Amino acid sequence: MLELSILGFLAEQPLHGYELKERIKALSGHVRPVSDGALYPAITRLVTAGKLDQHTEPGAGAAPRRILSLTERGRADLYERLRHPKQTEITDQVRFNTVLAFLRHLPDPAGQAAVLRRRLDFLRTPASFFYRDGEPVRAEEAGDLFRQGMLRVARATGEAERAWLREAIAVLEAAEPGAAAPASVAPGAVSAEGAPPGAVSAEAAPPGAAASEAAASGRGSAQSPS
Repeated sequence: MLELSILGFLAEQPLHGYELKERIKALSGHVRPVSDGALYPAITRLVTAGKLDQHTEPGAGAAPRRILSLTERGRADLYERLRHPKQTEITDQVRFNTVLAFLRHLPDPAGQAAVLRRRLDFLRTPASFFYRDGEPVRAEEAGDLFRQGMLRVARATGEAERAWLREAIAVLEAAEPGAAAPASVAPGAVSAEGAPPGAVSAEAAPPGAAASEAAASGRGSAQSPS
């Protein structure tokens, strides 16, 4: 995901290494710290592979600044990563957010919709932080205040994310072939079924997904049955 973040931010504009690090920290550093020992070797790999270019320009002081920019090979790699995310980049909340942060760079709405549909399919699968006799535990069955809170928050988060995903997919599918994706989706503007504004409802499948620390550990989003 570090390389995706590097490519994604440099697709927007050339950046100095420190500026790039700060942007990556703002996106995901609160969960997965970005160290110089990981960032600069990743930059070197991408430069060596011909995916990044670097040049120097005068800095504020005496030392010149090394500026990084995306090459056409790097842009092609970015498109490939966005078009075909790994499964963990769909199921892990933090990883999916990284994909989502740069999905606008993918030039075709159909490809964008396909990625969102994979996430929606995942969120439709009943799951929970806790299981009893092989079945996901509902918030109402949690047994204590704190686990109940985890599951209630997960359920509400999942309902909101699924509603947005349905709206966004419908807008992207309605776009003309070859057209750029819309800049934004108005809340409640459209539903996957073409219902009037505000008619988007929760899935029949058990709702809920949490953007939690469980995602950071690789478990992905937990869903709480209703």
